[in-house]
Formats: sequence, structure tokens, C-alpha cells
Amino acid sequence: MLLTLRPLPVGGRDLWQIASKRFAWRRRHFLMKFILAKKEGMTRIYTEDGRALAGTVLKTEPVFVTQVKAKDGKDKYSAVQVGFGTRKASRVGKAVLGHTKGKGYKAIREFRTDEPLEVGSQIAVDTFAVGDTVQVSGLTKGHGFAGVVKRHGFHGGPRTHGQKHSEREAGSIGGSGGRAGGRVAKNIKMAGRMGQDRVTVKNLKVLAIDLAANEITVSGAVPGARGTLLEVVSE
Repeated sequence: MLLTLRPLPVGGRDLWQIASKRFAWRRRHFLMKFILAKKEGMTRIYTEDGRALAGTVLKTEPVFVTQVKAKDGKDKYSAVQVGFGTRKASRVGKAVLGHTKGKGYKAIREFRTDEPLEVGSQIAVDTFAVGDTVQVSGLTKGHGFAGVVKRHGFHGGPRTHGQKHSEREAGSIGGSGGRAGGRVAKNIKMAGRMGQDRVTVKNLKVLAIDLAANEITVSGAVPGARGTLLEVVSE
């Protein structure tokens, strides 16, 4: 009689599935492709079979490696720090200039990865290929102080029954003694600052790469307005 040994299930999943997912997560986060780019706008890409795909054009500038951190070094973790674009040295603080050896960058970001890169090496759009799956992170559009209709999609009050100026008001916030003991309960949807939140959109496909224009087109929409600095990372 032949017996087949199988790992015990944990929470409805086998130990092998858990281990494989952890390995895939580690490989994705510590061996990955990445670049910094600015949002240009949306476009349309036509495939060979005639389908129209919505995409966003991301334009990159020179991206140089400014620092490489190692797990066995003084930083105690693996990461690569990169500088995006160029900037006048007179407009950069002395502390940053000392760190970047006198070179001015528009932005500096850090990625947790074990990629074998050297300080001073350049990262270009040809790092990616058409068909790669990426995730894009950035800040959403800022709307300032917004009311409940714009921020949460409230309907507002009726214009009849004596409510002349209550079309966009929130109404009662439940501050009586019955619901929360005479105070306003947490997580009540009210007016406040809207936007400027860091959002990550996953599972996007690279539709096109233009080496001459330093542009990369990804499927779908990405956070931010035109000119927003975005982080593009392979999945």
C-alpha cells in the first residue's frame, strides 16, 4: 500500500501553499524592477486584434543610484536609493548635496530590494518590457477642504419643506446621548481635507515603451494629476 504524505492544512491552506506565497512575496519585494516617472496623461493603445486599451503615459527623467544599503552593513537592511531628474545645486540643501556628492536631484526615493546595482549607475525605461505586470504608487489629487457631497457623495437635503439653504449640508451627526454618550462617534463622515493620499494601484500591464521619448505606457488609470511623481515597481 502506497501512502502519500501531505502537509497539514493551516487555516484552510496547506503549508506548501503558505511557503510558496511567502517565497513569491520575498522574490517580488527583494528582486524587482523599479523606476520613477511623472504622469503625462491618458491615451489609447490599439492591439493587433483591434481592441482599444486605455493606458496612462509615464515620462521618466534620468534616474541614478545614489546609495546602496546592505543587510550586513551599518544600515542592517537591503535597499537602493535613487535620485530622479536634475536640479540646480544652489537649490538643494548642503546636507543633501553632501550625501549625493554634489549632484542635485528633483526627488530622492528608496526601494527595498536586493538588486545588484552600483552607485552612479543609471536606470532607464528599458528595464521593463511590454507585458510586464507592475504596480504604481503616488499621491492622489488634492482637493483641499471639501464638503460631504464632494468628499463622501452625500445627496444633500431637499429644497422643499422650508430648507432653503440646505442642499449640501450633512444633516445630523448623531451627537445626542443615545448613540455615543453625548459625543460624536468615531468615523462619522464629515467635511474635511480631501485628497493627497498615497494610493497604490496593482496589477497593471506595460502596454508600450518609447525609448526615444523615455516614456512607458501602463494600462488603466494611476493616481495623481499631470506631473505627479510616481513609483513604478514590478510585481
